[in-house]
Amino acid sequence: MSRVWDVPVDDSTRVRDVRVAAEEASARAGLPAPRTATAALVATELATNLLRHADGGRVVINLVERGERGERGERGERGQRGDEGTPETSVQIVSLDHGPGIPDIAAAMRDGYTTASSLGAGLGTCRRIANDFDLHSAPGRGTVAVARIGHERAVRGSRPAPGPRVGGVNVPLGRAEYSGDAWSRVYGGDHVTLLLADGLGHGPKAAEASGAAVAELRAVAGLPPAEILRRLGRTLRPTRGAAVAVAQLDLVSRQLSFAGIGNIGGRLRTDGTWKPLLSHPGIVGAQAPASVPVQRVPWQEDSLLVLHSDGLPGRWTPPDDGVLLSCDPAVVAVAVLRDAGSAALPVRDDTCVAVLGAGGGGRHGSGA
Repeated sequence: MSRVWDVPVDDSTRVRDVRVAAEEASARAGLPAPRTATAALVATELATNLLRHADGGRVVINLVERGERGERGERGERGQRGDEGTPETSVQIVSLDHGPGIPDIAAAMRDGYTTASSLGAGLGTCRRIANDFDLHSAPGRGTVAVARIGHERAVRGSRPAPGPRVGGVNVPLGRAEYSGDAWSRVYGGDHVTLLLADGLGHGPKAAEASGAAVAELRAVAGLPPAEILRRLGRTLRPTRGAAVAVAQLDLVSRQLSFAGIGNIGGRLRTDGTWKPLLSHPGIVGAQAPASVPVQRVPWQEDSLLVLHSDGLPGRWTPPDDGVLLSCDPAVVAVAVLRDAGSAALPVRDDTCVAVLGAGGGGRHGSGA
């Protein structure tokens, strides 16, 4: 199941809560003591920055399984560490705010640069000690930062393997411990397969359904999307069922195939234009249709795919900020989540956003 730590940072006492959450997440991920200390330091620095520079914000911590194209195939959002042979689990720490933004990102990202009364770490140090780090900031809109901490120390100057990358964020309704949503991706041969599942309702039973879909993807990721959904229908029968969408990128033909059942939304950006990808009504594992339409669209170097559960408002506006779209896909996902909601339009369910990008690792990533 998808364990999530969602901590509002609105006063100084919350900085400790964020640090404790990072330590708890590290324990679940099985991180050794030095990397747990790294996660705690990064989380504390990001939370402190929220108070000092943005008048507060939010820190969300997910467990994600590492690995890039060309390495081991992997699942994306998952709960605890899997069986032997599955990729190791990392701690993903996200901070987001609606503050004034960072006026000089280059200065802020210098190693060791910090403000008075901070921990003396700074964003540059966070970037150096995290396995992956990237951020986006815009005047008047706020800042999003994403750090991932794995079992081994980061190798400075390394970069992710070339090719498409996937990132995401998962947030439960009402800051519950578990989200009924989950996302996953598998890199295999000439294909990248991305899945997003929304268990019916929310809470542990919903998380069980989406978790079952995530667990099964590794075995079926080489099949076409419609066949993956059929196989998942059998897998999810003992559960309450889920809405599921599958997007599969063929790296040889440069074609994206999409099929979905239920309330998973999709938007594809190509040549600067956003196009909706539509799911078919039904519930995987309960009331799935006999056949599922598959949309096939060309994939270009500038293409970007956003999948999301229905916790995101239906009329959200896709981003067109070229700088943001060049960031780590997880940064894009968090920015979509932040900008789609507000105090006047709160989320109504668990919310999961996953982004498939054409390549690159973010402008500020250490990319271990």
